[in-house]
Amino acid sequence: MGLSSALASAMSGLRANQAALSIVSSNVANSQTPGYVAQTPNQVEVTTADFGSSVMTTGVSRELDTFVQNQLRTETGGSGYADQMANILKQLQNVYGNPGGSGTLETALNNFTSSLQALSTSAGSSSAQTVAVGAAQALATQLNVTTKGIQSLRSNAEQDLGTSAQQANAAMNQIADINTKLQGLSSSDPSAATLMDQRDQAINSLSKYVDVRVTTDGSNQANIYTTTGIQLVGAGLASQFTFASAGALSATSLYNTNPAKSGVGAFNIKLPNGSQIDVVANNVVSSGQIAADLKLRDQTLVQAQTQIDQLAATMSSALSDKTTAGTTVSGPPAGFDVDLAGAAPGNTVNLTYTDTTTNTQRQITLVNVTDPAALPLQNATNANPMQVGVNFSGGMGAIASALNTALSGTHLSFSAAPLPATATTLRMTDDGTGLAKINSSSITKTISSLTSGSPQLPLFTDGGQALYTGAITAAGSQMTGLAGRIAVNTQLATDPTRLSVYSTSPVTPAGDTTRSDYLYSQLTNAVFSYSPQTGLGSASQPFSGSVSNYLQQFLSVQSNASTQATQLQQGQSVVVSTLQAKFNSTSSVNLDAEMSNLIQLQNAYAANAHLMSVVQSMMNTLLQAQG
Repeated sequence: MGLSSALASAMSGLRANQAALSIVSSNVANSQTPGYVAQTPNQVEVTTADFGSSVMTTGVSRELDTFVQNQLRTETGGSGYADQMANILKQLQNVYGNPGGSGTLETALNNFTSSLQALSTSAGSSSAQTVAVGAAQALATQLNVTTKGIQSLRSNAEQDLGTSAQQANAAMNQIADINTKLQGLSSSDPSAATLMDQRDQAINSLSKYVDVRVTTDGSNQANIYTTTGIQLVGAGLASQFTFASAGALSATSLYNTNPAKSGVGAFNIKLPNGSQIDVVANNVVSSGQIAADLKLRDQTLVQAQTQIDQLAATMSSALSDKTTAGTTVSGPPAGFDVDLAGAAPGNTVNLTYTDTTTNTQRQITLVNVTDPAALPLQNATNANPMQVGVNFSGGMGAIASALNTALSGTHLSFSAAPLPATATTLRMTDDGTGLAKINSSSITKTISSLTSGSPQLPLFTDGGQALYTGAITAAGSQMTGLAGRIAVNTQLATDPTRLSVYSTSPVTPAGDTTRSDYLYSQLTNAVFSYSPQTGLGSASQPFSGSVSNYLQQFLSVQSNASTQATQLQQGQSVVVSTLQAKFNSTSSVNLDAEMSNLIQLQNAYAANAHLMSVVQSMMNTLLQAQG
């Protein structure tokens, strides 16, 4: 029995050597195969007879560090996000152009203000008037071009969402298919190793587009979730991203949680049970290329558009709006009267009052809103000024009632001013409690005539003829997309003399620079407040400054954002490269190690073969002795 046991052990050793040689051969052959994970044989000791043991190969093990692998997938998602953000923001900088270069907003604004200054210096010469109108048209055109550039980038992000959805779906389907093939196979089964390599590659591909969290159950099934807990892949089942493109986007193509009101492509995920989830509304993805595209399309580039729309709106209003202080009402109760006659939709009444209880000064802006579907206006928390919408043409009784209801906690009181005031005069006072004190009030109206007798001029219009008044309707604010529509008033383009002549009765004297001086001052010295939706300032402390200050500020913010995105991209690239190298150090085939293993196997094979030869010789000798 001793010789038989020795022979069995030697034969099992040969079989184990052959299996190990096959694995070494596979490792060497696939040393350059992407995604291939080095394998080692699993060998166990098996008792034979009374003495000694044989060996059995039970399968293979894949040499990988799952902790590093999970880190690598997480950072791959971060890299996909950073790459896309840096790429688009760099292109956005190209849309703005280099500071001081030709064909930029900054240069166009400077040329326009310089032409207005030259118009005053030349006492209103016809050539200077023509040059100033041309400079205004160049500025409007530059705003139009910038809008097209921003919306082109948004459209690119929209298109990329569709492509990324297809790639992510393909990866999820492949993972689910491999899960099905792996059912019933042990993780150490040699045939399972190749499938798991393929599955890991598919998961790595998926991690470029979305953030993934991977768990593997006892049946060797990979379950994949987003970090928010939405399952992407289960046992043989895969979710699917669905995308319905809206085509080329415009400034008014905005995301809305209500699909009927949304102007961008609907991006959803369909779960295996048939239910569908809005990816944007539910924040399904937080990293990867898809998350970057969604943020660019719905936030980053929308804010960039808002910034230039605000520039266009502020310029238009700065030149065409006339503010008139309210008439003091001595009281008691004390306050102010303002005449609402001639106020266009979007025009405002501004009042400042002090809450005497806390000695806090607050501002309120009453906005003329003629579309009831747009009411009530929404305000951010601690917004200053707070906006209240009301229809100025609704009659004093209705106006006062609406304002008293909307501002019931302010201790302010609104009513129709008594005779001899006009029927369109609104009176604003405290409510007699002494808990509020109105400090100032004014009304701002948009001048529509080129010769109103005032220096204000509707130089820029919405599309050439329509006045820009900041009107608010159920469809949104007139400011949205204005930079893409802004144009020089067609009447002014036809008659540039109106840059100097602001009255026809009496006629503005030749050489009068009142209007050009005013226009220049409004664009260079006047201070305005800007919406926090531009990304500057806050609801309680909006950014304020001249038109030039505002332009320089948001261009600086965008430049810094681009620089930071590039730095993040570079940092992520280093992290991914480092983790990939760390992962490869354990999972990739090491040819030196394989050659060393080959020599050991060769020696072991020779020893087992020699042992078999010795056993055979001893058996022959034993048989001869018995004979």
